Amino acid sequence: MFDLPLSGLTVVCMATNVPGPAAAAILAGQGMEVIKIEPPSGDLTALAMPQWYAELNRAAKIETVDLRSDAGQARFRELLKGADLLISSHRRAALGRLGITVPALAAVNPRLAWVEIVGDEDAPDLPGHDLTYQATAGLLDGRMPRAVIADMAGAERAASAATTLLLGRERGRPQRHAVIGLRQAAERFAAPVRLGFTVNGGLLSGASPDYAIHALRDGLVACAALEPHFSARLAEVAGGDIPGFFAGLTIKECRALARERDLPLEPFRA
Repeated sequence: MFDLPLSGLTVVCMATNVPGPAAAAILAGQGMEVIKIEPPSGDLTALAMPQWYAELNRAAKIETVDLRSDAGQARFRELLKGADLLISSHRRAALGRLGITVPALAAVNPRLAWVEIVGDEDAPDLPGHDLTYQATAGLLDGRMPRAVIADMAGAERAASAATTLLLGRERGRPQRHAVIGLRQAAERFAAPVRLGFTVNGGLLSGASPDYAIHALRDGLVACAALEPHFSARLAEVAGGDIPGFFAGLTIKECRALARERDLPLEPFRA
């Protein structure tokens, strides 16, 4: 069997919803064994989005643990003693009520690393979700987002932080705890908005017909002829009216054009 970078290591994920399980799935792809503990009420994602829940948790061993009970606390400590990493996504106050702190975890297992996913690193007890963090970062334009950017970016950052902690542990470094804020993760993706590249006529805003979405006869096309050689090639075939040119093509014709002229075009149906 192929030995992956994190093979032989175990993560206990007590996080429900999306960011924590998504981070654990990334680590599972690198070889970690994932044990996911869920409260007796289960994971809301399993009820609201069962297909995504199955995808996020397909590599995990699911175990119901009631952390509010003595038996559940004992089982939790037992799992942590054999683990290398804990992932949580609770508010700080809730973790404190469960007795989950840096000193308490170190007393159970001094080698245990902990990645704590919070909504906002500056205010970890304030409520929020991906939607509110995208709004704070300036990523919304009045419509509902089609991607959970804060959640997925937070998951990537959490997995990266976990790898850094585990690597540091093997090199004798004392750091065992990292805090990942979903608001901060969303803000990293907001730089093009903040700097004006994707809004208000900016380079990537769609103001230029070379880099925009155009209507086709039976769909739409994402046109990304941004570099000068692509732009010149598009001008050769489309002339001075790029939107009008695309309006006369079908998806099939546009796809053939992209192949024949080596253009960055992606036809699609909305």
